[in-house]
Amino acid sequence: MTHPSIHAATHPDKIIYRIADSEEAITYRQLDEASNRAAQLFRARGLKPGDHIAFLLSNRLEFLVLCWAAQRTGLYFTPISTHLHEEEIAYIVANSSARIFVTEPEFTALALRLKAAMGAQVAAFSLGGAIDGYESWEDAVATHPPTPVADEVCGYTMVYSSGTTGRPKGVKPPFKNEPITSVAPLLLVLCRDISGIGPDSIYLSPAPLYHAAPLHFLMMVGVLGASAVIERKFTPEDFLRHVEQYGATQAQLVPTMFVRMLKLPEAVRTRHSLATLHAAIHAAAPCPEHIKRALITWWG
Repeated sequence: MTHPSIHAATHPDKIIYRIADSEEAITYRQLDEASNRAAQLFRARGLKPGDHIAFLLSNRLEFLVLCWAAQRTGLYFTPISTHLHEEEIAYIVANSSARIFVTEPEFTALALRLKAAMGAQVAAFSLGGAIDGYESWEDAVATHPPTPVADEVCGYTMVYSSGTTGRPKGVKPPFKNEPITSVAPLLLVLCRDISGIGPDSIYLSPAPLYHAAPLHFLMMVGVLGASAVIERKFTPEDFLRHVEQYGATQAQLVPTMFVRMLKLPEAVRTRHSLATLHAAIHAAAPCPEHIKRALITWWG
């Protein structure tokens, strides 16, 4: 199977991820170099395959850099919901035995309280700006080379539930000592075989990246050599506009998003062309039959 590092060698200047309605984008080569620097930092801080990192971040490019850095160093990586409370986040960091925690100034007030709860055993970093008591992520990774670590091995996501019943719960996949090019067969079926994602695809991601499905689909974009547009936040009309603006070919949504788009006035719903959209997969909750039929009538 393939990997972003392989595409970085063959199509270095192709954009892998961009943030919608901004100039922020990262190419395959830039992602490869940035994830290598982060991987080198992880090893320099003593993290070995099977260890764990966690991060509390908004939808931003560095989110995916961290994921790919952990994936190529055999680490378990946990993206944390930005809607959780301090106690829940502190529990996740402790329960996962995370050695590194990364956040950003948007969550400064929360980060300051978390620092004391996590203790000195967790290395705390802030990216995109300073937070008292946190190391600068940019300064830390800048001291490391953009080359692969010598012992690359596949890492895994460990996503926690929202904690609606008791404490948040995480599912830890077994460590298999696999090469970094390994891919879960189910993801190949969903993304390549059912959705049709391939090198010519433009995948539109409207959801928070800390959810499992959006994150896994975006990582499969890198595996399959495609490009993705990431929305900072979902709004019904912006999603439709972005399909047309970027020529989106695939998307992964939840039924609530369908409902909100169907509630738009007819003039708004028909304002933007969806001709490029090849496949839309829904997950996370059952989709009522009448909603799905309405979408099929509208989208084809």
